Amino acid sequence: MDLSRSFHQRLSITPKKGEMRDGAIRYLMMRPDVLMGMFARLDGHTRSEALAALTASVAENGGKSVKAYRDSGATDPGAMMQTIADTSAELGWGIWSFDTIGPDRIEVSVENSPFAVAFGVSDRPICAPIKGMLSAIGPLLLDCATVEVTEITCHAEIGGGPCRFTLKGSNS
Repeated sequence: MDLSRSFHQRLSITPKKGEMRDGAIRYLMMRPDVLMGMFARLDGHTRSEALAALTASVAENGGKSVKAYRDSGATDPGAMMQTIADTSAELGWGIWSFDTIGPDRIEVSVENSPFAVAFGVSDRPICAPIKGMLSAIGPLLLDCATVEVTEITCHAEIGGGPCRFTLKGSNS
């Protein structure tokens, strides 16, 4: 994977196969209101469980993208943050910005989260895909064994503004 090229430059679209790929990684184009509309139709408890499952799935499978980036030479945390921010914007996942607070903590702001905007008003944070991706990338960014990701504010809860996340690393 040539990370000197943008995501869209790397993307291979093959209509005869019905697929889009960035190297070996297959992507799917989907409207966010279709995905988030499913969660809006679930009762509170079921929605929480489904969002947690989506977070875990994105962490696991998004971790494959992180590994591909790392294997392509993106091991510097600053460069990796820029790659993730650039790729997230190209994927339509909003505008991400990273702020290193200390050796074991990073704060992330996401303007225009497609998940929060598509969901509408919520009584809880709903940006599970972003939380999952931050869970996948967090250990590399913080050089730690595990990372706890918390969505501290969500556009859908507060009716505007960015979604904000905290990553806290641990070696235990």
